[in-house]
Amino acid sequence: MARAGLNAERLTRAGAEMADEVGFDKVTVAALARQFGVKDASLYSHLKNSQDLRTRIALLALEEMADREAAALAGRAGKDALEAFADAYRDYASEHPGRYAAAQTRLDPETAAASAGVRHARMTRAVLRGYDLSEPDQTHAVRLLGSVFHGYISLESGGSFSHSEPGTQETWSRVLDALDALLRNWPAPPPTGPGHLPPTGGRE
Repeated sequence: MARAGLNAERLTRAGAEMADEVGFDKVTVAALARQFGVKDASLYSHLKNSQDLRTRIALLALEEMADREAAALAGRAGKDALEAFADAYRDYASEHPGRYAAAQTRLDPETAAASAGVRHARMTRAVLRGYDLSEPDQTHAVRLLGSVFHGYISLESGGSFSHSEPGTQETWSRVLDALDALLRNWPAPPPTGPGHLPPTGGRE
């Protein structure tokens, strides 16, 4: 018999908490049913399957991250905005590792277009408006920030930086300093076209 009060929203939040505790890859309908003390079949009136549950958790995580980033960015610009945005991103990943992993889930185009991931992308570009980048450089910079943030967070959470000094917070601050300097002095693309010597030095 299904426990009273169970619905898709409650199950999604319970799944998100489970992801933070045991890892996103271990979240299934069966595991959630065991947690609530009900049969698996009791949850299928609310969830299609484990993939549906994981997608719902991913959408929840994207929404939570976007809300946190929006609050951090309010009234900020330039390097101040970059630091606030980056810190909100990193803090969420540290506090909610399972949810953060869920947010990296590849969604189908229709689901992705309706998700809070769109808000995240817009806020990234809002941060970059303080650096006066035109296209396609702004898109290059969006990809750079995402790569640096995710790469650093993944290595940090995996313990890669835990056996040496200086501390990870000091390095994080230096990384953001370097990103700010790079964005302020974004390199021009290399010259191309007729008259430009190829890397061989002009040899045919």
